[in-house]
Amino acid sequence: MKRNQSTEDYLENILLLSHESEYVHRVDVARRVGVSQPAVQKAVKILTASGFVECDGMHIYLTKKGEEYAQKIYDRHCTIRRFLELLGVNKADADSDACEMEHVLSDATFAAMSHYINKNK
Repeated sequence: MKRNQSTEDYLENILLLSHESEYVHRVDVARRVGVSQPAVQKAVKILTASGFVECDGMHIYLTKKGEEYAQKIYDRHCTIRRFLELLGVNKADADSDACEMEHVLSDATFAAMSHYINKNK
């Protein structure tokens, strides 16, 4: 699957919101992502058509496929953030940079980062 930063950002944020509350609402996604509710509505339609989420009119739910993909992206984020922190980057910058890097790093570079973290625990 071709990587899409917008899709990945929405899925990751829906995942994190679902860990905070039983129900995920469009307004919560809009606040967290920093976009309008109509932008979330459009994204949800795309995510639904891709089989990543389902909606009951009020709530957004990750499908199994969506949850697996979102968890993979979140794990990449956490690994990259930890790698940057091990290099001495402060937490705020490491988190912000990980948000960008998680979408563009090759699998080989990500594997090397993971290996480095495991070696330097």
